[in-house]
Amino acid sequence: MILRALAAAAFAVVTAQALAAGAATATAPAEFAGTGTVEIAFTPGDPIDSKLVAEIAAAQKEILVLAFAFTQPKLARALVAARDRGVAVEIVADREQALEVAQSAVPGLARAGVAVWLDPNFANAHNKVMVIDAGLPRATTITGSYNFTIAAQTRNAENVVIFRANPDVARAYDRYFRRLQSHAQRWTGDEPPAPQRPPRKR
Repeated sequence: MILRALAAAAFAVVTAQALAAGAATATAPAEFAGTGTVEIAFTPGDPIDSKLVAEIAAAQKEILVLAFAFTQPKLARALVAARDRGVAVEIVADREQALEVAQSAVPGLARAGVAVWLDPNFANAHNKVMVIDAGLPRATTITGSYNFTIAAQTRNAENVVIFRANPDVARAYDRYFRRLQSHAQRWTGDEPPAPQRPPRKR
């Protein structure tokens, strides 16, 4: 009986510790007031690439990008131009996509001086997000299914949502960006090829 009681007590302690650890790392659902404006756009049909270029050109201080596939030269040129005029541009990109896709714009962005981190921590670092000027009243957040690719604009059915002048939404995505960035690898220019992932089960 004593041994059974001690085992039960130990199990309770371990369970409590596990629950506490889970609570510490979990992210609570977030709800924010509907400030500013919300624009939605779809492909095929809407010029989402041009909308994103315009938002990048309007950035005043900072652009944070979470990218899975990034092959769109127009967006890459806009980010480099923003960086060249003094805007801080930081990218966390899926490591395999950045290193193995021949058309990836990520290596060129890194060579142009854009700060790049590679994320190897998930089956796919599948975010498609831009956070622009998170600390300012004009803060803009862009998210949706739209990869930063020519295919997303010309061949796929995609969507984006653009939250303008909503600092709360931007701060939430800023925190998420920083969390992923803290576990990603800073681009050095001599990264080995990403390992091949096993084929997905269908």
